[in-house]
Amino acid sequence: MSDFKVLTLNIHKGFSASNRHFVLEKIRNNLRKTESNIVFLQEVIGAHDIHKESISNWPDTNQFEFLAETTWSHYAYGKNAIYQHGHHGNAILSELPFTNLNNIDVSTLRFSQRGFLHGLLENNIHLLCIHLGLFERERRKQMKKLMYYIDNIIPASEPIILAGDFNDWRKTTHRKLKQTYGLIEACEQHRHQVANTFPAKMPMLPMDRIYLRGFTVKNIEVLSGYSWQRLSDHCAVVADINLQTA
Repeated sequence: MSDFKVLTLNIHKGFSASNRHFVLEKIRNNLRKTESNIVFLQEVIGAHDIHKESISNWPDTNQFEFLAETTWSHYAYGKNAIYQHGHHGNAILSELPFTNLNNIDVSTLRFSQRGFLHGLLENNIHLLCIHLGLFERERRKQMKKLMYYIDNIIPASEPIILAGDFNDWRKTTHRKLKQTYGLIEACEQHRHQVANTFPAKMPMLPMDRIYLRGFTVKNIEVLSGYSWQRLSDHCAVVADINLQTA
């Protein structure tokens, strides 16, 4: 398999941007319609005792299994933020099986628990799902941990898809990923600029991105139509990419 459709979305814990409506089933329906092979998700709830009792359509299973059901046979979850009544983190849904999984804690502040999830596919494609912090200094420290991991764990010859919510509206992380590590950003590669994805109803800030190594970009789309605006405070980004062969 050399052609992939990959998508990234911060699902806002399954609630609409206003937090008034629980929209996880609608998120699942919209994700399925994209026919993506690999889906990177942030702010995915793994367990929540209060919501489970108080929300009538809360799923019987966790959110990532509910979203993957019948469409993506393989999934991974990285628990990051842990609290008294539950936890949430990043998730990857995939049509292809994983051969290895690892969740790395990159928290630098006690009140901001963050991590990135690394999944290796059987064809040696490395998937990295990330949600960086809100503060510039926090993100710099998190990027150092991420880059150390890539340099020391992932062979330089193997392809990477790094996607998620970077909270990088100043593009300092973006410049480092490009200049220091030679990654390309899918939207910039195809449209010559990174996409504005936040807030969903009137995107003004470039927060959500897909970085690549070893791939070419065939098409890119920011899913900002009305049906998507109601699902999260972030837009989804979906890219058609092709694995380069030697």
